[in-house]
Amino acid sequence: MRLLVLDTIHGGGVIAAALAAQGHQVDAVDVYRGEGGVPEEVAMEQQYDLLIAPVHLDPTHPLLHHHRCPAITHHQAVRWILGNQVPHPFIEVTGAQGKTTTATALAFLMKGPGILHTSTGTYQYPEKKLLFQSSITPASEIAAAEAALAIDGWMIAEVSLGVTGAGDLAILTSGNDYRCAAGTRSALEEKIRSVATASIVVAPLDVQTAHPHQVSVDQATTIRDDQCQFTYQRTTGHFKNTLLLLPAYHSPLALATTAALILGLDPSGLGGFEPLDGRMKISTRGQTLIVDNANSGVSRVTTREAVNTARSMNPKMPVTLVIGEEAHAVCEGFSPREIRAAIAETWPASVVLVGEKARALLSGLPDDQFLAAETLAEAVPMAEKLTPQGGSIVLAVKMWR
Repeated sequence: MRLLVLDTIHGGGVIAAALAAQGHQVDAVDVYRGEGGVPEEVAMEQQYDLLIAPVHLDPTHPLLHHHRCPAITHHQAVRWILGNQVPHPFIEVTGAQGKTTTATALAFLMKGPGILHTSTGTYQYPEKKLLFQSSITPASEIAAAEAALAIDGWMIAEVSLGVTGAGDLAILTSGNDYRCAAGTRSALEEKIRSVATASIVVAPLDVQTAHPHQVSVDQATTIRDDQCQFTYQRTTGHFKNTLLLLPAYHSPLALATTAALILGLDPSGLGGFEPLDGRMKISTRGQTLIVDNANSGVSRVTTREAVNTARSMNPKMPVTLVIGEEAHAVCEGFSPREIRAAIAETWPASVVLVGEKARALLSGLPDDQFLAAETLAEAVPMAEKLTPQGGSIVLAVKMWR
């Protein structure tokens, strides 16, 4: 077939190479930078049997309208590429928040060799050996699946903006929504549309996908304080973990528990699951409390939760907030408007703004309370200098981690 793949920088290049290796004639266009692949004007002059575009692409893009051939998404293309060559069990995890924590918690319970692919990296289990680091675009599942097949293992993959449906189970982690495709589409609706192709769907209580085989967390788990009771078919049990008291872990652990039960695993081992770096991890440096919630899912809501956690653990002490966006590759951005709102809602004593967009908010703010940094690594020492003895630092920077 003669194929046109759009958006080389968000996985399109990988998809194009994989399809070419399968014998197709493939052109690829970098729709954002115009670098690599074929120029748009050349692609406009060609005839194609199929067009492949990401769900986040502006639907008014000229190439989408010029070619009248059938079109599929990157997610659908990856399922086509994988075909029957997929590991088992294969679990896909998507959602605006909690993907990495959910995927890692489920991997914590898996038996035998396997591959965990998340925004923090692609790891071989049980050794937890880092194989490589890549994005969580659907195209990245291709290399992860190859790695899983090579060791005859399972695979858990974090995917942005939906799932391919090639797996045995899909987990939708959150009902939170944002606009994509130049503001024309609901990201949540795209994710719900994609999980319709999955065999079984696990979802939070507040999300209804209309999938005939959806299992909501309330059908299998009951959480009270730091206790999780679970019942599914003939399996019952419980575990205790103080992470259940934190909003950042409450839902992911419930989702991982439900998924484990469906897969025939005992979730009670989650009693030993520990916090992940950048996922509401609590530590101290000297007499300073640090709440580290810097990750790819940072939002106004998660920032508020992190500050509330700091204040509950260290009441009546000042909070320094490190906030912004370091990685421009993060699909769901942290807008200046949302950053400003998060600061207004949390009333920190001092702020370190990270990234170009956040630094634009500095104008008119007091220099002794608001500083700017390029990266999180640069911002942390600044925050330490701003924070009085016994105070708290909250890290709320959106970044791949």
